[in-house]
Amino acid sequence: MSSPTYETILLDMDGVLAEVSKSYRASIVSTCHKYGAKSIDYEVIGDWKARGGCNNDWKLSLDLINSDPDGKKGLTLDEVTDTFEDFYQGKDGQPGLCDLETLIPGKETLEELRKRSSGMAIVTGRPRKDCEKFLKAHSLESLFDCCVCMEDGPPKPDPFPVREACRLLGVDPSQSVVLVGDTPDDIRAAIAAGCSGVGVATPEAAEEQMKFGRSFDSTQLCIAMKECGADLIFEPGFSNLVDHFPKN
Repeated sequence: MSSPTYETILLDMDGVLAEVSKSYRASIVSTCHKYGAKSIDYEVIGDWKARGGCNNDWKLSLDLINSDPDGKKGLTLDEVTDTFEDFYQGKDGQPGLCDLETLIPGKETLEELRKRSSGMAIVTGRPRKDCEKFLKAHSLESLFDCCVCMEDGPPKPDPFPVREACRLLGVDPSQSVVLVGDTPDDIRAAIAAGCSGVGVATPEAAEEQMKFGRSFDSTQLCIAMKECGADLIFEPGFSNLVDHFPKN
């Protein structure tokens, strides 16, 4: 079977561009624990993400709280969202966990993909302000033609975000358009839109596998992405993805 080649690239943000184990994931854990759901940890979050349908971390936090017998019941999504944002953005002089985010791929990888691709976009479940803040913090704004964010429409695994990115880029959805994601929802959205999907292992998950002498793609999320139809699974930073784009 020949190696797939692509022309247009769409990138998820969390776990693909941004290392979020100490920010978004930590905000989920802290929010759950504040409301008594002490059983919620990174492993539980990973299990839920692997199942799919968990692209909104505010709603996921509420669902996780309700799943714990000791979690406070009767909370509204607005209440949980406000608490989550206090942890993530910071409050009353306390720095936000968002400040702990780092860029996963080397900037040279992103610049080479920019050169080789016909268009490059962000497709994320983040609010637009958080997306733009991360891009600005790492001087990445000029590399992307557009961003599709939480406010724009239904989240992945709905195909809307992928199709909307294609529309904004002026390309038709096809196998030559590839979405790089870290969850099954990313792969499902890409395929449902008529595009290709490739997976990437998150740094913390890949590191955990290495401790036990396992391959980076043996994580639960990577296995789930393969089962959803991902063309390929890459190591954190996805530097080898460049080889699947033609040289100009």
